[in-house]
Formats: sequence, structure tokens, C-alpha cells
Amino acid sequence: MNNTPFLRNALLLDAAVSGTAALLMIAGAPLLAQLLQLPETLLVWAGIVLVPWVALLFALFRRPTISRILLIDVIGVNALWAAASIGLLFTGWVSPNMLGYAFVVAQAAAVALFAELQFIAMRRADTVMSRQ
Repeated sequence: MNNTPFLRNALLLDAAVSGTAALLMIAGAPLLAQLLQLPETLLVWAGIVLVPWVALLFALFRRPTISRILLIDVIGVNALWAAASIGLLFTGWVSPNMLGYAFVVAQAAAVALFAELQFIAMRRADTVMSRQ
């Protein structure tokens, strides 16, 4: 499918925010762990996992076309990340303070928003392709 301007912007926004979060969580893990009452190791590894994710999103942003199945995978990974983030709060594996809860919920909401924007962009691209 064509990498439309809307889809490119959705991918770039996801990459920019994910990259910022990765740097913040990796470099600021000791401070964030104390501030949010989240495990430092969790923050560091979540940030590390985001590094290749950002590279993938940026690579897709730069391409003129994107495989539909790859875009569905990106949307699915974002949806799973958001669901897992919220789910983590109910497992008892972490005991964040209120600011920690807000941090987890806010980043989950942002990731869910990226999934929604990418889904809308995919549907719009499908509509354009079906009209041609």
C-alpha cells in the first residue's frame, strides 16, 4: 500500500515519542524508579525494547510503500503493548505510586492512540486504492 502523508506522520510521531520514551527510561531509570515506584530493571528493559521498534518505525516512515501485513503487525504490537501495560498494573508484579500509575496509563493511552492513528491511515489508504 502507498505510504500516504497521514500514515507517514502517524509512523513518525510513534517513532519520535517511542524514541524519547526509550531515552528517558534507559538514561533516567534510577530517577524514574524512585519517582514512580516502578522497578528500575523494568524501565531500563522497556526502553531497550523500544530502540529496535523506533528503528523499524523510522524505516517504514521512509518507504514509499508498506506491506499491509507489516502495517497490521505494527498496529497489533502497539495494541498489545498498551494492553500489557494496563494489565501489568493488575498483576501485582509492580506496586507503583499514583504518579507511577499515571505514567503507565498515559504511555498506554499514547500507544493505543498511535495504533488507532495507524489503523485509520491504513483504512484511508485502502479506500484510495479501491477507488483507483
